[in-house]
Amino acid sequence: MSIQPIPHGNARELELRHLRVLEVLLAERNLTRAAEILKVTQPALSKTLAVLRNYFADPLFVRVGHRMEPTAKALELQPAMRSILDQVTMLRARHVPFDPARSARVFSFSVVDSGLVRLLPPLIERLTREAPRVGLRVLPPDLERLETSLESGLLDFAMGSYPGLPKRIRRQRLWSVAYTCAVRRDHPRIADKLSAAQFAAEKHVLVSAAGTGHSHEQAERAIEAAVPAENIVCRVPTFVTAAFAASKTDAIVTLPEGLASMFAEPLGLKLLPPPVKVPKIEVYQYWHERFHREPGNQWIRALFLELFAEPRANAD
Repeated sequence: MSIQPIPHGNARELELRHLRVLEVLLAERNLTRAAEILKVTQPALSKTLAVLRNYFADPLFVRVGHRMEPTAKALELQPAMRSILDQVTMLRARHVPFDPARSARVFSFSVVDSGLVRLLPPLIERLTREAPRVGLRVLPPDLERLETSLESGLLDFAMGSYPGLPKRIRRQRLWSVAYTCAVRRDHPRIADKLSAAQFAAEKHVLVSAAGTGHSHEQAERAIEAAVPAENIVCRVPTFVTAAFAASKTDAIVTLPEGLASMFAEPLGLKLLPPPVKVPKIEVYQYWHERFHREPGNQWIRALFLELFAEPRANAD
């Protein structure tokens, strides 16, 4: 299927950047968010949208409340547009080799803070030794924009546990995460064991993933089921913040085992098995089908697989 323009006076020829704008607008349906992803100003984005509207002799989007809803014509164009952009990406990949020792590329990815604490030391050491000019840019997870960010190339890949992502997003398992409870070492009521009754009676600082689609929501729900609502005194977005809170208060925090082990000694924390069932989660790296064969993307994914994968990692 090819995109056929509608004859329309002096309509200018389309460029790839125009199609990328249309792609992001179709995904985001919001000018402000699309401009952020594309790293352009809203006036520049509006100007490009005007070019697209003129070219196809169709408004393409109409405002409904705060959203830009696509017209039938815009939806009709979407499959062909994706195909063109996919082919361009593959064509570029065949002719642009990647040499990590010489490259100055900056790879962008997202991961929750507990994963970042685990990743950065060995990753920086490896890059310093084998790819000294390669850089990293870490962005906070944002499920609402994750697919669009991977599709547009704003993110090279993402790490976490997002079972709801669509099939165009490839995934590869890296490791599993179990949870442990952490309290300050001189906690006045909790010694070397933590009973279910104590767990329910104590105050908790809860790391919340509500609305993110991240599998940590399962752990969050397990804790909420075991603890009265009035005993959850604070919800925070990061595990490091929760660990610090536990070190300075009598609150219990439930953390990934790896991060808790790293912070137990410096923060003076005591780690105890959860007295309630908190499900493990599986951590994957995710990337878009469009960049599956892109050499740089392949290299960085292979490096993460080598450094961090537990046995039985495999690509879907």
